Amino acid sequence: MLVNYFKIAIAVLKRRKFFTFISIFIISFTITILVVLAAFIDKVVNDTYPDRNRSRLLYITKFEESGPQSMNSGALSFYYLNRYVKTLKRPARIAISSRPQGTNTYVNNKKISINYKYTDAAYWEVLDHDFLEGKPFTAQQLANGERVAVISERLRKEYFGNAPSVVGQYIEADAVRYRVCGIMKSVPPSNYLFSGDLFLPYTVAKTDIASSKDYRGNFICVLEAPTRADVPAMKAEYEQMAARLPMTNNQYTHIYTHADSYLNAYLRSGNEKKSGMRIVSTVVTIFVLLVMLLPAMNLVNINVTRIMERSSEIGVRKAFGASSKVLAGQFIIENLILTLISGLVSVVLSLIALQLINRANLLNDLHLSLNFNVLLVTLLACLVFGLLSGAYPAWRMSRMQVINALKAS
Repeated sequence: MLVNYFKIAIAVLKRRKFFTFISIFIISFTITILVVLAAFIDKVVNDTYPDRNRSRLLYITKFEESGPQSMNSGALSFYYLNRYVKTLKRPARIAISSRPQGTNTYVNNKKISINYKYTDAAYWEVLDHDFLEGKPFTAQQLANGERVAVISERLRKEYFGNAPSVVGQYIEADAVRYRVCGIMKSVPPSNYLFSGDLFLPYTVAKTDIASSKDYRGNFICVLEAPTRADVPAMKAEYEQMAARLPMTNNQYTHIYTHADSYLNAYLRSGNEKKSGMRIVSTVVTIFVLLVMLLPAMNLVNINVTRIMERSSEIGVRKAFGASSKVLAGQFIIENLILTLISGLVSVVLSLIALQLINRANLLNDLHLSLNFNVLLVTLLACLVFGLLSGAYPAWRMSRMQVINALKAS
């Protein structure tokens, strides 16, 4: 039966080539948009460079103090991390880094924009960066306040050009010269927690980062558990420590800070009453619905027109005993075949679109690709699209009376 449905579907598609082209174009273009979106989300969620050991990691990125009439939130201060977080017993290692700060440097009258960060030595032990040359700075260099730097592959190319080796050479930023000790593979900006161009020991910061006794500042933290099984206990220990924190201001009555999994930390909004996960999920859902529903409505109209053209066929088949259920099922299968063909076309279009996006380098070092997860989204989108655009026309077909169908022909 499915073979017959397939043959009928192909014959129907060939009958009105213009409508078929319009339908395939609408569906394939819509699914291509969804595939590109899915590729970007997959890159954000599943790209585990440089934090490849996420199953053992917890991320602390936000700190909120709130009261009846006021609320203040932000990243963490170095004082808070050093005074409280580093007293935790469960973590095997604790990595600290600042959020990226922007500056400019110049080479041969060419301006280069740089995002720089301050880190501790444990940062290079907890995270697994790919070093193309040299190595990260050590705890001893950090303690000595040496002006050494790890730079990204992107910055190396822009600042040093095609020099065969740059370890030991100097790079200038904010009128300060730093000796390059290592070059690492760049982290794409989609992983904003760890992306950057210039990584420096926090002991060479121009300001005294440890002077402020506020809990909020410009740093984030990653906790590494000894084993995956220790993660819940490590999380509980952090929550217990946070619950005992003294208030820094009498206008605040509550403190909120969490040791999160990667995705929760990535999407945390900094406002306890507004879930970043919920906001992003809502925005993505609305976008997907709009992208799919509007073309689906156009296809419904096209499919209804097709049904009216096939009224004689419907009338004859009903006259010979075909049930409404069989006719509706046939039409839905025909529509699914159309969307699956469009899905194949969308895969080709998606490959072209992703290639253009990667070549355009809209986001530095961000490389989107098709993989199993993205192709699964493509298949699911085809099925949903086929059902959305075929359900109502199939219902119209099933309700058509034999006499009316024959008269309409």
